[in-house]
Amino acid sequence: MSFKVDGTIRRVPVSVGTRVRAGQLLAELDPENYDLQVQDAEASLLSAKASERQASNNYVRVRDLYEARNASKQDLDNARAAQESESANVESIDKKLDLARNQLRYTRLLSPIAANVARVSVEVNENVRTGQEIVLLTGEAKIEVEVAIPEILIARIREGDDVSVEFDALPGQQISGKVTEVGVAATGMATTYPVTVVVEGSLEAMRSGMAAEVSFRFEGSGADRYTVRSVAVGEDRDGRFVYIVEPSGEPGIGVVKRREVTTAGITGGGIEISQGLNDGEFVVTAGVTRLIDGQRVRFVFPQEKQ
Repeated sequence: MSFKVDGTIRRVPVSVGTRVRAGQLLAELDPENYDLQVQDAEASLLSAKASERQASNNYVRVRDLYEARNASKQDLDNARAAQESESANVESIDKKLDLARNQLRYTRLLSPIAANVARVSVEVNENVRTGQEIVLLTGEAKIEVEVAIPEILIARIREGDDVSVEFDALPGQQISGKVTEVGVAATGMATTYPVTVVVEGSLEAMRSGMAAEVSFRFEGSGADRYTVRSVAVGEDRDGRFVYIVEPSGEPGIGVVKRREVTTAGITGGGIEISQGLNDGEFVVTAGVTRLIDGQRVRFVFPQEKQ
């Protein structure tokens, strides 16, 4: 929450942990200068209205004289222009008065919702500017968790998917959640897409800003699954794949082979492969983008230690 006008903090009646209701005062600026602007605009409006009445009366008088052939057409036009000018001036000053009153009202920062005060960023007598954080609120809306999903899995996630959420600070307590937003563009330097999950359950100890682990469920074949590092799995127009290294017959030398795979999910350890891998195979996890099918490579360590 922030002010729409600059000023000096006069009062902050809330503190961290305070429960506030909608419309309750969070902070207040010294209103003296804004109050003077309102008074000045009110005085200007009274003066403008008096000038408008005088110009209107003069126009009526000149019109009567013109109709009696005792005033010229130019006199009538001048009187009408003066009356219209004063009316426009009254309207302009009236709008300035509305603006001044709005600015005076903006010196009081009110809570738009029922919420809890998470942070108070200012102190009394501190000068603040427009848009500067004054108070941070956490509302009663359901907590959202933001997850970065690798490109090889984003196509399998749909809005409305059910997930489970576990907070690091609350181990062993899983809460149900639902996917509400699925990103359509990669974010950051990594090739990941943002996904938003709304936590549907609630725990008393759950707090905004906590780190969480989200578990997605994907349909699989039911066969054994292998977990590999996410960088080991690639994708192109032909589908998802990994590179495995088969022994060439020469000590310490292998041949790179492309292997089509089926992914089943993502865990804290990497990506689960449900089809395409077998026990004892070597999966390349570094330099994948520089490899080609059939390339000869050398094992970093003796093969028997892999």
